[in-house]
Amino acid sequence: QVQLIESGGGLVQAGNSLRLSCLASGRSSSTVSINTMGWFRQAPGKEREFVAAITWGVDTYYGDSVKGRFTISGDNAKNTVYLQMSSLKPEDTAVYYCAAGETKAGTWDQKFWGQGTQVTVSS
Repeated sequence: QVQLIESGGGLVQAGNSLRLSCLASGRSSSTVSINTMGWFRQAPGKEREFVAAITWGVDTYYGDSVKGRFTISGDNAKNTVYLQMSSLKPEDTAVYYCAAGETKAGTWDQKFWGQGTQVTVSS
């Protein structure tokens, strides 16, 4: 059973940085293939929004609202993905969710989800 364990959320002032981490516990022994991990976010009253993802050994992907400010990286051997968030804005305030699954033929199946970590950016 794969569990996604997020950490790193908190309160930060606008313009500052924050780094989120997500560990895919149990991935090494899982029979489910995971080649992509990433992040979504959901602000109050809004739909869940894609933030960033990394497909190991292939590429990284970003949502339009975070391009140039956020960087996703990871350590495949450690089953961990990081989201470095810079130049944070109040509109980045949301619960950030880690997701993991397999990408096949260009489609990412987010089979596993974390509990979410709150990021609050004050103006």
